Amino acid sequence: MNNQGPFNDDDEDIDGYVKIDRYNPELIKSISGHYEHILKALGEDPSREGILKTPERVAKALLYLTHGYDQDAKAVLTSAMFKEDYSQMVVVKDIEVYSMCEHHMLPFFGKAHVAYIPNGHVVGLSKIPRVVDIFARRLQVQERLTNDIRDSIQETLNPIGVGVVIECRHLCMCMRGVQKQNSVTTTSAFTGAFLAEKTRTEFLNLISSRLS
Repeated sequence: MNNQGPFNDDDEDIDGYVKIDRYNPELIKSISGHYEHILKALGEDPSREGILKTPERVAKALLYLTHGYDQDAKAVLTSAMFKEDYSQMVVVKDIEVYSMCEHHMLPFFGKAHVAYIPNGHVVGLSKIPRVVDIFARRLQVQERLTNDIRDSIQETLNPIGVGVVIECRHLCMCMRGVQKQNSVTTTSAFTGAFLAEKTRTEFLNLISSRLS
């Protein structure tokens, strides 16, 4: 858990809109100290003007990129569940995904496609991308991320079935190791009706189509 309270606020005014980021100052100080040692070990001078504030910036970025640990996907879904007599497939596709590989702590990013078949309840459409973000904003592997999204929706909504497909590029493959810049990893996870070929094929056809 990030355990980010109590907080200090960083305000940023962008075109009249105030963005407030809140951080635990003790946690920022602790993480920053470790990054100062890392910079020294790499041969850098942490007191150099260009990177003087880098340890603090990296600490804040890291807390932001992993803030999903402090969020509850079930609570997000139940906050917008509605009784509805609808039993056809609901698909939210092309959801942007940004996550961090737990093996090298390098980003992987791409798109998630999520579908479910309601069983007496629907959920506010914005909550599906929220659930994707909650699990993506943790140290992850793509396979577990796919299952986390599927299981959260299945356990909370109890739908007739859930389908999840994620397509991502991994910088741990592009920047290091095999250095294959054009490779894309696809993972999928299904429950209930989506285990049947007909339903699964309908879902895959829908996420591959484009609106005219």
